[in-house]
Amino acid sequence: MRCLLLRKMLVICVILMFGCSNKAVEEAEFPPKMTAAVEVNGADYQMEKGNYQWVRIKGSETETVATDHGSPNQMADHLKPIPLKPDQKIKVKIEDDPIIKVFLWNETGKEREIKLGDNQITVPASKGKYIYEVLAEWTNGKVSYTFVTDVQ
Repeated sequence: MRCLLLRKMLVICVILMFGCSNKAVEEAEFPPKMTAAVEVNGADYQMEKGNYQWVRIKGSETETVATDHGSPNQMADHLKPIPLKPDQKIKVKIEDDPIIKVFLWNETGKEREIKLGDNQITVPASKGKYIYEVLAEWTNGKVSYTFVTDVQ
């Protein structure tokens, strides 16, 4: 009888411990921090996170977090360009498989959308610095990332 009582108490303690820690983890993960990189010749280069928006529904309440950030042009001023060869391929890698769009920027703003095939883009054949914005969208949020290349 005493052994049965101890087992019940142990089960209740374990349930309480896991119940509390799961909630703490859930709270810490909003907004989530998605990893985002571009891969060139087997090496990963982290992209710079810009503005983002996340939505979480808790019961009858909706929580939204949205930020405003500098444009990819402004962000590019402090980013180290990735050295590349003309027509080289870059693979975009973002956690949890979002819908991805890639845009090339020029000095005045967004120039055009870049075709993405198998999560890869091809840099231009012409030498120069190129600024890219990667828009990633999940069911409950979206993030803008920026990276810069230097085609040599």
